[in-house]
Amino acid sequence: MILLLFVSLIAFFALAVPIAVSLGLSASVVIWWGDITSLKLVVQQTFNSINSFPLMAIPFFILSGYLMQHGGISKRLIDFAGNIVGHITGGLAMVAIVTSMFFAAISGSGAATTAAIGSILIPAMIAHGYSDSYASANQSVSGALGIIIPPSIPLILYGIAAKQSVGDMFLAGILPGVFVTMTLLLAAYFVAKKRGYMGVEKSSLNETFLSFKRAILSIMMPVIVLGGIYGGVFTPTEAAVIAVAYSFIVGFIIYREIKIKDLANIFRQSAVTTSIVLIIIGTAGLFGFLLNRLNVPTLISQAFLSVTTNTIIFIILVNLLLLVVGMFIEAAAAILIFVPILLPIAIQLGMDPVHFGIIMVVNLAIGMITPPVGINLFVASQISKIKINVLSKAIIPFVLILFADVLILSVFPFLSTWLPSI
Repeated sequence: MILLLFVSLIAFFALAVPIAVSLGLSASVVIWWGDITSLKLVVQQTFNSINSFPLMAIPFFILSGYLMQHGGISKRLIDFAGNIVGHITGGLAMVAIVTSMFFAAISGSGAATTAAIGSILIPAMIAHGYSDSYASANQSVSGALGIIIPPSIPLILYGIAAKQSVGDMFLAGILPGVFVTMTLLLAAYFVAKKRGYMGVEKSSLNETFLSFKRAILSIMMPVIVLGGIYGGVFTPTEAAVIAVAYSFIVGFIIYREIKIKDLANIFRQSAVTTSIVLIIIGTAGLFGFLLNRLNVPTLISQAFLSVTTNTIIFIILVNLLLLVVGMFIEAAAAILIFVPILLPIAIQLGMDPVHFGIIMVVNLAIGMITPPVGINLFVASQISKIKINVLSKAIIPFVLILFADVLILSVFPFLSTWLPSI
């Protein structure tokens, strides 16, 4: 039955069946073929997987992201970041990275970050002499910060799957997110130095202050949301509702960039994205339930521990596994499938569950920029109008940088555990 489960899943993937449908179909095949239980279980477990109060945070964070995207937030953040780092060698590439870091703390979505920032900065970088492949690759990897820096949908899912505090996971993502951002900024500087990508004209102190003043309401959103969670004022789910209210007030009343006619499209986009995510969560939950029913986590745990009981070797093996998994499986599904399998082994080897969660999420962030499923690549490709195979070659140095980052985060757990511990 275990062999049938994985062979059928791979077969559905090979037939280009969507990931969510593949997970549900492979589980249904095993339940029917093995006569494990009634097929009613398919509906029951799929529903039970999404019948969770903490999951309510996801549709609200998605909606707040779209409200921010349409509310003029990205333009103000870009102006502010440009005034700070735009004059440095490789300045526009750095602006893309810094702005994506800010926007990631607002939207919680890698694809939304890539689309909102890339639609402005990719053409701007190309106009200033950057190659279209480098501009697109730089924005793709910058967008991946969206699932590392809180609030992040994958961090919410890991917290639920691993039975860890979502607030702790948000805290744990801050330092790793800043660390990854710094490595990308260094890479942008050295590439620009080598290729001659010069910065734009330096802004005056007054211009910088004015851009900060225009962007202050955008910057304050993550401060209010995360500060409220850590201050015990509201839960992560309630924080998501606060984020929607705040982003609507800022975009509709204060900035006046959102019009009444835009709301229907914003709600439609949010509903579609939410549906996609929740369908994946539902069928991945069914798949995970069947894995437990077939005792797969125990079998894999025994197999891992028979190979090694060394934590470092285990981490290296997990990183390699997740790097490959991220190429083919969307982050939400990967978390819900592999957390029940890998986390018990990690805990048995003495790893902190919060630290392990950050390792998983950063690994899966790499999956957002690696073909064939890397969604950020497709978003950036649509903006710059370059072919995916060209962009896939340009992204290789960034993949190596992020993989080095995840190894460093793996070896130094305090980067993930220090903030939650205090």
